[in-house]
Amino acid sequence: MTPSPEDSVNPTEPVEPADADPVDSLVLHATDNHVSWITLNRPETLNAITPDQRERLIQHLSHASSDPDVRAVVITATGRGFCAGADLRGGPSTGGPPSGERVAGDVARMIRLGAQRLVGAVLDCEKPVIAAVNGTAAGLGAHLALACDLVLAADSAKFIEVFVRRGLVPDGGGAYLLPRLIGPQRAKELMFFGDALTAADAARLGLVNRVVPPDDLKKTARDWAERLATGPTRALALTKQLVNASLDTDRTTAFAAEAAAQEINMTTTDATEGVAAFTARRTPHYQGR
Repeated sequence: MTPSPEDSVNPTEPVEPADADPVDSLVLHATDNHVSWITLNRPETLNAITPDQRERLIQHLSHASSDPDVRAVVITATGRGFCAGADLRGGPSTGGPPSGERVAGDVARMIRLGAQRLVGAVLDCEKPVIAAVNGTAAGLGAHLALACDLVLAADSAKFIEVFVRRGLVPDGGGAYLLPRLIGPQRAKELMFFGDALTAADAARLGLVNRVVPPDDLKKTARDWAERLATGPTRALALTKQLVNASLDTDRTTAFAAEAAAQEINMTTTDATEGVAAFTARRTPHYQGR
């Protein structure tokens, strides 16, 4: 049964011109005070993601990396769901299961070019990405949130590894992300049983940074994002790269990467400003470069 729509007010919602791409109404986007706000807007489906929406999300994340005016990103949604995962109702064209004659490699290709690209775009974004989880995050929707650098959740939100309920293997990097966040045993428990995890339990396990009342979610996300947007942007990007790679490398490789990141960062204007401000005992003013 398709969930009934809910009214939702998005303070960052842009005004759409009459000739706008229809996808623009399904993935809202606005840049405010150096923060890129990306909002899923299909509340009647709990924001299940279509291929067009997926590509637009990837496009916005790529643009955020290259746009010097963007210094932080927030991903959120309208209605009572954050994201119910990939839209399975339309077959392969919408990221659903294949039908008809199957060609060897089609499923692997679909996952690699679809869900994995989306989660990779979050992990590889050169700006800090915050998930503001307003409601249920299931399947790919949960992995979209958990790939973000920081996760805020309304206390009514839920996280569900829904794949086992459909007889499916987790995709969107779930088997990569979850063990690194909470360990293999906890990850298997969530993936084997597919039980809904409350926001409070997700925070207890370490999947969520902070749980807030629903009415405070946007404000908290804005406060965190704007704080990040005034920080040393390149240093944050390099720090993100180091942390994301740390669990996949040995100590020697990690230490070498750290030294290389320090070498790169010391050429930035913000590093010079940070040291000068410390010496002068004043608050630094970072420019994001």
